[in-house]
Amino acid sequence: MATKQKTAFVCNDCGSDYVKWQGQCSDCGAWNTLTEIRLGPEKGSGRAGAGVPIGDKRSGFAGSLQSARILKDIDLQDLPRFSSGAEEFDRVLGGGLVPGSGILIGGNPGAGKSTLLLQTMCHLARSMDALYVTGEESLQQVAMRAQRLQLPTDKLRLMSETNVEAIVAAAQELKPRVLVVDSIQVVHTDEIASAPGSVSQVRECAAYLIRYAKQTGTVLFLVGHVTKDGSLAGPKVLEHMIDCSILLEGSDDARFRTLRGQKNRFGAVNELGIFAMTEQGMREVKNPFRHFPRPRQRARLRQRGDGGVGGDASAAGRDPGAGRRQPAGQSAPRRRGAGAEPPGHAAGCSASPRRVAGGRPGRIRQRGGRRQGAGDQR
Repeated sequence: MATKQKTAFVCNDCGSDYVKWQGQCSDCGAWNTLTEIRLGPEKGSGRAGAGVPIGDKRSGFAGSLQSARILKDIDLQDLPRFSSGAEEFDRVLGGGLVPGSGILIGGNPGAGKSTLLLQTMCHLARSMDALYVTGEESLQQVAMRAQRLQLPTDKLRLMSETNVEAIVAAAQELKPRVLVVDSIQVVHTDEIASAPGSVSQVRECAAYLIRYAKQTGTVLFLVGHVTKDGSLAGPKVLEHMIDCSILLEGSDDARFRTLRGQKNRFGAVNELGIFAMTEQGMREVKNPFRHFPRPRQRARLRQRGDGGVGGDASAAGRDPGAGRRQPAGQSAPRRRGAGAEPPGHAAGCSASPRRVAGGRPGRIRQRGGRRQGAGDQR
């Protein structure tokens, strides 16, 4: 007699599951977000003594289950780090890439996530097998970007696929040491009937890929979308499954991008990497202070009538960051900045010394038919 397939109803917002459908999710309070999914058929009776070893039924993310070992007897030489090709990237990762790690990179559209990973993969492909899987772009679009950035393209393997089973099957055949999936929100599995990008699809596909990466020692990069408030889209359990979570930040009018670690199981999270978006792609900024006006340049600005420019430094993690302030050109004094959130920028300007363009603290100057003071900063 055929066994009836079990189903469940999962909330697309929070991931809570229910036995039967209901209009409102009891956990998050959202309405009409429950969708029906098919559960896989149960193998065996589920009892430990049914003749099936526990390690064969459920292996977990780290591979097959093993017996307990003494902590000091574990050999750490089995997981040597290797460089990604960018010192700023390696520092945020904690010193390099760890085999078997799952890394999630998020950021706003246009921040440069795909560009940064494409550059990294082209560099790594010269010394090891690498596979780049794109689900949002065609192969021609990725090839055009690589040609425009003048990247070496003779070693990197490229694949356009959104089915997670097909991705893992290709990875098992090619055996890459580094795997990129761009992005996790468009990947789907045939075992779940919900649409790609839903909570259940993102959770199961990410778990499938992370399990493969840890069992084979493959470095896995997952590209994630962000919501309107800047948080990572998808279920919160995704951030718990991965080993490292990195956020690539940068506004539309800023040339610089900041790579900030939010979670890292192999290093510190108070690291910050700075990149500049150029015609040749993402370039490392090892000395940010070189890109801001120096004293002689500020003197020339004052002579030219563009005074009111000031600079300061602030700490971001263990690295200092350079800042620039100048008049906003508005009737009412306002504090505005590029590449910084308004609340944090306003607090930083308030706490910084009120000295602009060599002026005295609190000095008011007349310029352009209006009064200008140190509070009129940008």
